[in-house]
Amino acid sequence: MRYCCAVTLLLFQLVQALFIFSAPAMAAAEKTEDPTVRFGVITLYHPLVMYKRYQPFVDYLNRMTTYHFDLKISQDYQTIISLLDDGMVDVALLAGQTYLEAQKTAAVIPLLAALGKDNKPYYSGVFITRDDNSIINRIEDIKGKRFAFASVHSTSGYLAPLYHLYSREDIRLADLASYSNLNYHDSVAREVLRKNFDAGVVLASVADNYRQKGIKFIGQTAPLPGFLLVVRPGLDPELVESLRQTLLDLDSTDPQYQTVMNQWDVNIRYGFTKVSDSDYDPIREMISFLRKEGAIAGSGR
Repeated sequence: MRYCCAVTLLLFQLVQALFIFSAPAMAAAEKTEDPTVRFGVITLYHPLVMYKRYQPFVDYLNRMTTYHFDLKISQDYQTIISLLDDGMVDVALLAGQTYLEAQKTAAVIPLLAALGKDNKPYYSGVFITRDDNSIINRIEDIKGKRFAFASVHSTSGYLAPLYHLYSREDIRLADLASYSNLNYHDSVAREVLRKNFDAGVVLASVADNYRQKGIKFIGQTAPLPGFLLVVRPGLDPELVESLRQTLLDLDSTDPQYQTVMNQWDVNIRYGFTKVSDSDYDPIREMISFLRKEGAIAGSGR
């Protein structure tokens, strides 16, 4: 009897040992079969707002593909670039300038471009002031005034407006009384409303949102190559193709799709189209021009 008990105990311990040593391998196998895809987004708004507007989009990808997508929200633009550099984000929604930065440092690959309400892959920056400001009615009126830009990494909130000021309005940064770069586009609109700045510039969709809250438009940039999805190099080709096809299948004119897409941020709710690296050559030209003017440093931004 004692012998049988000893053998039974030994067998039990062996089974435990086998389970312990095989558990990591089993977990790895499960992870391989159902990988988590880390989805990053440049921080256009406060992180809580970003979560509210982009989590429904990620939920849709989880329902429509065999992959699990996990939304990664950061505090600022630069963090998304760093996460791509470090391989901590697999797919990301970027804009022109951040795409060029991530391409240089992380060799990201363009996947799709986001469409606007007019079904074209473009957007713009809008110059704003308070609607009760009778002194500022045109862009040229911002000379000698306090001005707010969005992040220095923002295309529509900094790079393109700066290009517009230098190339079309003959206004230099030195012509402003003062200027600041704020982290988010909605921060710019709010600070203008609070009279902490006389004027500012924001993404067109943000300007539209604040138009009924006391903001008036005084001008805008030329159309810019829009937001785009990028993937890190080496990502599973089947995953990439699944994501591409799922998003190309979207139809914002179909009521069934509209119900779902209207829950997403306005910058992605009209679907996606094919994209190529050369589509962002206009952004490269802006950077080159502003470097020559000494408006931005020659670091690649």
